[in-house]
Amino acid sequence: MLRKIVFSIMLATLMLVAGCRHAKVQNPIANVDSKQPDKVLYDRAMDAMKHGKYTVARTLLETLINTYPDSEFIARAKLSVGDSWYAEGGTAALQQAEAEYKDFITFFPNLPEAAEAQLKVANIHYRQMEKPDRDYHQAVRAEEEYQNLIQQFPDSKLVTEAKQRLRDVQEVLAERQFRIAHFYLLRDNMVASQARLKSLIDSYPLYSEVDEALFTLGGIYERQANALRQQKNIPAAAKEKLVAEYEQNAIDAYSKIVTRYPAMERTEDAKKRLAAMKAPVPAPTAEALAQSKAEENSREETGRFHSVMNNFRKKPDINKSAKVGEPSMEPEEVASAPALMKHLNDEISGSTAAAQPTQKLGVEGVKVGTGAAPEGNQPPPGSQNQPADNTGAQTPPDRVNDIQTTSTTATTQSGSQASADGKQDQQNSTDQKDSSSKKKGKKGLRKLIPF
Repeated sequence: MLRKIVFSIMLATLMLVAGCRHAKVQNPIANVDSKQPDKVLYDRAMDAMKHGKYTVARTLLETLINTYPDSEFIARAKLSVGDSWYAEGGTAALQQAEAEYKDFITFFPNLPEAAEAQLKVANIHYRQMEKPDRDYHQAVRAEEEYQNLIQQFPDSKLVTEAKQRLRDVQEVLAERQFRIAHFYLLRDNMVASQARLKSLIDSYPLYSEVDEALFTLGGIYERQANALRQQKNIPAAAKEKLVAEYEQNAIDAYSKIVTRYPAMERTEDAKKRLAAMKAPVPAPTAEALAQSKAEENSREETGRFHSVMNNFRKKPDINKSAKVGEPSMEPEEVASAPALMKHLNDEISGSTAAAQPTQKLGVEGVKVGTGAAPEGNQPPPGSQNQPADNTGAQTPPDRVNDIQTTSTTATTQSGSQASADGKQDQQNSTDQKDSSSKKKGKKGLRKLIPF
C-alpha cells in the first residue's frame, strides 16, 4: 500500500513538472550571440519563414525592430514582416501585408527595397483580381498600384515586370467595358454602348479586341446617321449637320483601324466600309504596321479547348494581353452617355427654336436607335433600357402593377360629396381625434394586465 502511495506521488510530481515546462514562454533573444545578436535574430526569422512558421518569424522580427532600432537589418526586418503576412495568404493577411508595405515605403522611400514593396502591394490586388464579368475593384486597385510603381520608381529593375502586369490588368478592364457595351448594343441602347466603347478605345489601346470595338463604334455612328435621315420633324440644317457629324465619326473609327491597327482582323472590313461611304482609305505607315504586328505576335495563341476550360477557372484569362507596347498611364476616361444625349438634344432644340420659336422639340421627336427619351439618357416609361448612372447602367422600370385606388369618376364624385357634406366630415374628424385621445377601457382578462 505504501509503495502505491509513493508511486502516485512521484507520478503527480512528474506531470506537474512537465506541465510547467510546456507552459514556459520561449525568450526570442535567448541563446543569442552577444557579438551580432540582431543578425542572429534575423537569420532565425528567415529560417522560420522558410519552414512556414510565420507567427514565430514575426515575433523574432518585431523583437529585432524594438530591441535594436539602429541595426543594419532594420529595413529588411520591416520588409520581412510584410513578407510573412504576404506568404501566409488569406484576405485578412493580405490586407495586413499591404499596410506593412505602405509603412515601409513611408519610412524608407529612397531604398531600393521601396520599389519591391510597391510591387508587392500591386501584386496583392493582382492575386485577388477576378474575371471581367465579376467584381472589378481589385483590378482597378492593381492598375493604380502598378502605375504608381512605374511613375515613382522609373529607374527600378522591377519596372519591366510592373508594365507587363499592368498590360494584363488593362486587358481585363477593357474586356469588361467591351462586354458591357455589347450588352447595351443587344438591347438597342446605342448611346450607352457608344459611351462604353469610347471609354475602352481611349483608355486601353493595347486591348486584344480593340479593332472589333472600333468597328462596332463605327457601325453605331452609321446607324445613328441613317436614323436621323428618316426624321421628318427636324429642320434640314440641323439634320444635315448631325448626319455629317455622325458620318465623320464613323469614318474616323474605321480609319483608326487601318492606320493604328493594320495587322488586326478588322482592317479589311474597315476598308470596305470606308469605300462604301465614299471616304478616302488611308495607308498605314511602316512604323504603325511594325508596331501592330509586334503587338499581335506577342499574344499567346488560345484554342477552343482553352476557351472552354477558362469558363471553369476562377482567375481571368490574360493570355491575349500584349507583351509589348507601352500600357496606358492615365486614369480611365469615362465617356458620359447623358452628355452624348444632351449634345444631340441641344443641337436639335437649338435649331428648332430658331426655326419655330413657339414649338419646343427635344429628343422625344427623334429616334436614332438610342433607346433614349427626352431627358439625358432616360428611355420612355416602361422601357427596359433605363440607365441609372452617367455611363448607361440600367435601373428597374417604374412599377405598373400597383392597385389603382382612384379614377377620374371617383375623384369627381368624392369632390362633390366633400363639398356637400363638408360640415359632417369636419365633425367626424373632430370626433375621431377625441376618441383616439381617450384611453379605452379594458375588458375581460385585459383588466388583469397593468400595462
